[in-house]
Amino acid sequence: MTQLEDLGTRSRRADEPAKRNSADPASAARSRQRVVNFLLVPIVAFAAVFLIFQLPKYSSLDPNQAPRPLESVTHYWLLVGHVATGTVALVTVILQLWPWLRRRHPAVHRWIGRIYVFVGAIPSAIFVLLMLPVSVPAGKVGGAMAAILWAVTAVIGWERLRRRRYAEHRRWMLYSFAILWGTPVWGFFIGMSWIWWSPWVEQVDFNYILEGISWGGWIINLFAVQWWIERTSGQRLRLPPGETIGSRRRRP
Repeated sequence: MTQLEDLGTRSRRADEPAKRNSADPASAARSRQRVVNFLLVPIVAFAAVFLIFQLPKYSSLDPNQAPRPLESVTHYWLLVGHVATGTVALVTVILQLWPWLRRRHPAVHRWIGRIYVFVGAIPSAIFVLLMLPVSVPAGKVGGAMAAILWAVTAVIGWERLRRRRYAEHRRWMLYSFAILWGTPVWGFFIGMSWIWWSPWVEQVDFNYILEGISWGGWIINLFAVQWWIERTSGQRLRLPPGETIGSRRRRP
């Protein structure tokens, strides 16, 4: 081997550890979780503001306090059921996104996930569908589509976890989160913005606002979540201690 070839070989060997470190999947997973922890702060803040403003209007059990047009008293009580179960879903899905809880307390994470799916997402989506015959016409189709997709993505995510297909579980639960977050939370802020700016947009029919809310929020969120999934799809998932892909360990 010539001296020049020897120098080239040494240079390549010296570069290999750096390349391995830069592509270290564990480091990439930690970076992703730091981003998630950072994003949880505004998510929690937005959810808190939403619940502070919305819950008292339904917890009073007074139809006159309802913030949206009502077609009947039945419509109001279905809304109360939807808001109660939706609140459970909103709180539990935020806990499910918390990386620390998922890694350190996997049993708690799994039980909260069951509550999210079977006490929050599915009943809340059913209440939306039951409201269709008695609710105002604007936003019916978009709301029904969001409710169906929300329940379906939550159930698929739970089923994928049961089969220990963790990457697919993560994907479908993020879809479910995107749909949940789209209609009520962003819809609330869009509606409040419309009220604040109403002196400048008096000519806009509020039915158009309801129609836009029923579609816009969750569709935009799905695009954003899909971008996030594609961006992080090559990173290794950090599973709880004792969990491995294909593990047969009995779950509590």
